Amino acid sequence: MRKIATAAAGLSLALGAGLATAPAAHAATPCPSGAVCIRETDGSILSRNIFYSYGYHNLSNVTGYRVIVNNQTGGAGFQVCYEYNGGNCSDVARDTGEYAPYNMTPIDSVVLVR
Repeated sequence: MRKIATAAAGLSLALGAGLATAPAAHAATPCPSGAVCIRETDGSILSRNIFYSYGYHNLSNVTGYRVIVNNQTGGAGFQVCYEYNGGNCSDVARDTGEYAPYNMTPIDSVVLVR
C-alpha cells in the first residue's frame, strides 16, 4: 500500500492534484494481467480502455477523475500525455497497481513503455 501511495503522490505531482481515494475494492473491475487500464468513475473498466501493446493509445471521451491501473509485468510502465499520438508526456510510472485518481480531461493519450 505504501508503494502505491508513494507512486500516486509522484504521479499526482506530475499531473496536478488528484483525489486521495480510489474506488472501493469490492466495486472495482480487475485489470487483466499484462495491461494498463483506465477505470470508469463507477469502478468498471470499458474494453476500449484496456491497453496491452507498447506505444501510444489515443483516448476518446475519457474525462474527469479516473484511476489508472498498471498491471503490466517485467517492470513495464506507462505515461499519460497531453497530446495525441504520445506527445507532451509525464514521466514513466512503473509501479504496478492503482494510481490515485487524477483529472483525465486534459489527457489525450496513454503510452505503454518497456
